[in-house]
Amino acid sequence: MDEFHKTRRLPPYVFEQVNRLKASARSQGADIVDLGMGNPDLPTPQAIVDKLCDVVRDPRTHRYSTSRGIPGLRRAQAAYYARRFGVKLDPETQVVATLGSKEGFANMAQAITAPGDVVLCPNPTYPIHAFGFIMSGGVIRSMQASPDEGFIPALERAARHSIPKPLALILNYPSNPTAHVASLDFYKDVVAYAKRNDIIILSDLAYAEIYFDGSPPPSILEVPGAIDIAVEFTSMSKTFSMPGWRMGFAVGNERLIAALSRVKSYLDYGAFTPIQVAATAALNGDGSDIEQVREIYHRRRDVLVDSFERAGWPVPAPAATMFAWAPIPDAFRGMGSLEFSKLLVEKADVAVAPGIGFGEHGDDFVRIALVENEHRIRQAARNIKRFLSAAAPSGDNIVPLSARR
Repeated sequence: MDEFHKTRRLPPYVFEQVNRLKASARSQGADIVDLGMGNPDLPTPQAIVDKLCDVVRDPRTHRYSTSRGIPGLRRAQAAYYARRFGVKLDPETQVVATLGSKEGFANMAQAITAPGDVVLCPNPTYPIHAFGFIMSGGVIRSMQASPDEGFIPALERAARHSIPKPLALILNYPSNPTAHVASLDFYKDVVAYAKRNDIIILSDLAYAEIYFDGSPPPSILEVPGAIDIAVEFTSMSKTFSMPGWRMGFAVGNERLIAALSRVKSYLDYGAFTPIQVAATAALNGDGSDIEQVREIYHRRRDVLVDSFERAGWPVPAPAATMFAWAPIPDAFRGMGSLEFSKLLVEKADVAVAPGIGFGEHGDDFVRIALVENEHRIRQAARNIKRFLSAAAPSGDNIVPLSARR
């Protein structure tokens, strides 16, 4: 049977190839250190779990909820933005709860995209940033991912050569997968350009609380006037170790939030009410849970960077996120990130995410997630050291898995 129109626009899910190899190795008894998927291993803080258990005993909470999020949850998110960023939001018109930031992005794309609309998107980036719009009929023009002095000239070139002119620009800082962090001055320049050229900005701030060096990452909504054109997406998945709870938010421009809310009203009834109440309690907490999570990832980052350096694979220390964006060792770079990732599973019992899964400009890298404890990270480094020591310095004896048939 022929594929349907929308599924034809989606490439093969490259992460699944590594997942299959990982599952096969485990079925044969291999102890795989899984640093691939960004799936937090830390337990949700007990107070949040206790609140869920208390609320779920009330049968009134078992009914349909509301797709925009219960009022108390939206007020809690607005209060968080006021405390953390100094940004004032109207919880009635400028805040909507989403089923994680991924769902928010996908439904925003449905809400605002007409067939053929051009969206400027960083490359490499988290896949939903591009494919949410591709599935909605949009066209992606790739942008550089680094928020440096070359970004605005690149933005100007991309906009000048886009027909029709771009509808929207996607930003993601701290970035998944590259861990780049943007400054408030960077956001000011981008907002000024977008306002002059009538471009919507969609900012993914899912990793705002996972930072290690320097000041806390800013929100684009801290820029005066940014709310005229921008919506920002956040998630509780990493901040509170709640990935399976599927709780996130979109905040910002009233017109865009209204469009997202309208689409969502046709598609879902929101998260289970006890989850929303527990999420409200988390947001209204004293911040100690966030600090503990941040400290754990900080220690893991330091162990990863130190132990991999000793193993012979230098990995740049990320300033934020729960990921390291690691250049493939020179001897293996020619095989590309997918084949190198497969090779690590087969020869080192270590799983990472191939950079090609985040865009073609990521193919010289792999993403390493800090989702195993420090002991397991050191174990991964020992495995990799043995693997690198056994490989020829030139890598000439390394045959990509796809050729082993």
